Amino acid sequence: MTLPARLANVVNDFRAAPPELRTELLLEQAERLPALPPELAGDRDRFERVEECQTPFFLATEVDADGTVHLHFDCPPQAPTTRGFAGVLHAGLDGATAAEVLAVPADFHHDMGLAEVISPLRMRGMDGVLFRLKRQVAARLASGAAAGDATGDVAPGE
Repeated sequence: MTLPARLANVVNDFRAAPPELRTELLLEQAERLPALPPELAGDRDRFERVEECQTPFFLATEVDADGTVHLHFDCPPQAPTTRGFAGVLHAGLDGATAAEVLAVPADFHHDMGLAEVISPLRMRGMDGVLFRLKRQVAARLASGAAAGDATGDVAPGE
């Protein structure tokens, strides 16, 4: 499996950790998830809800003219597992190229050993996050939209 270098490093950290430490690593990723930028905070119209998640989870992507992807996640702090997966994706894919993001295998997170420590329902939520993230990036490329909202429309003023 070929992953962008930063995402491969995160996956390897989880894989190398004993199962009892993987949950702790996920919580650390949750803490590292950056806050939304002011222009996105409170603007749910620019986000897509991930219905597969038990917790209200929203994501938005931006693709710059040069193909650089920026990821934004809105997930409550009371959902540390889900925030942790968002943190993994942000750490590994924010700033990657669209081609790198689209090439990430749908099941990459299974190699992290998380199925040993979290429920199948949460794993399904993770599948949904990655699926929707990749779908947004592909839609942006197809439409030629850069730095727009989750639907591929260019944000006002751009």
